[in-house]
Amino acid sequence: MKVAVARYPIGRPGSFDEFAGVQRRWIDEAAQAGAGIALLPEYLALELAAMFGDHVGSDLHASLSALQALRQDWLGLYRRLAAQSGMLLVPGTFLLDTGGGGYRNRADVFTPEGGHDWQDKLQLTGFEKGVGTIEGGDALRVFEYRGLRFGIAVCYDIEFPLPVRAQMEAGARLVLAPSCTDTAAGATRVRVGCLARALENRCFIAQAVTAGEAPWSPALDVNTGDAALYAPMDVGFPADGVVAASDGRDGWTIADVDTDALQASRAQAQVANDRDWPRQSLPALRAARVTALG
Repeated sequence: MKVAVARYPIGRPGSFDEFAGVQRRWIDEAAQAGAGIALLPEYLALELAAMFGDHVGSDLHASLSALQALRQDWLGLYRRLAAQSGMLLVPGTFLLDTGGGGYRNRADVFTPEGGHDWQDKLQLTGFEKGVGTIEGGDALRVFEYRGLRFGIAVCYDIEFPLPVRAQMEAGARLVLAPSCTDTAAGATRVRVGCLARALENRCFIAQAVTAGEAPWSPALDVNTGDAALYAPMDVGFPADGVVAASDGRDGWTIADVDTDALQASRAQAQVANDRDWPRQSLPALRAARVTALG
């Protein structure tokens, strides 16, 4: 199955219809390229705060509050685009009010058949904690779609090994990582996290990113990084683990995710971290002994 990951330049839509037109063009392009899954970046919905004017777009709390009125339009848009394109869509994230003024950073999943589910971001960055109203999720999911099991790890979540390992143990062979980073260090952290999870779990990782500058938004102000698809650094896959990358180019990066090849490569692998993972939990290895050297 082909997976399309976006390096998405943040825009400034004046209306929901304008935003929807841009999304339609993006999704049509991925579908015409033969993709079966399309992934857009974290915080995509915050682009919509621009339509409420500078007094809202420049205030994150006001932006989050204003976005809630667009939730049903958001859901309806991507349901239609999934059905029309024949692709599974993960349109980045929408910061959803879950009651009492708290927000979850939610990655929705839409299938062509009308299915809808989600994965909330589990770990919060320092910026998100500082907002004061964003909450971490409390449930970890794996989705099954046309014989493929996959998970979602939103940006910072891909830097934590145990939840992704749990998704792999539930059968996931692909993890989608919608991300948004504003510094080179942040982009490196997410990229290294993607590579590490691909290595540890013998799985594919697909990362989408925001690009460009949006000085009107405190959350989307500066955007860095490249969209990419990653695989284990072993027999049958690229030595650097990078199957395809945007390399500074906005738009879609598309590559095949061949889970049969992934399984077949295991028999010839130089290492198999996924297979050898349990040895870390041997009682003698769970705690280190301190030895005083004279």
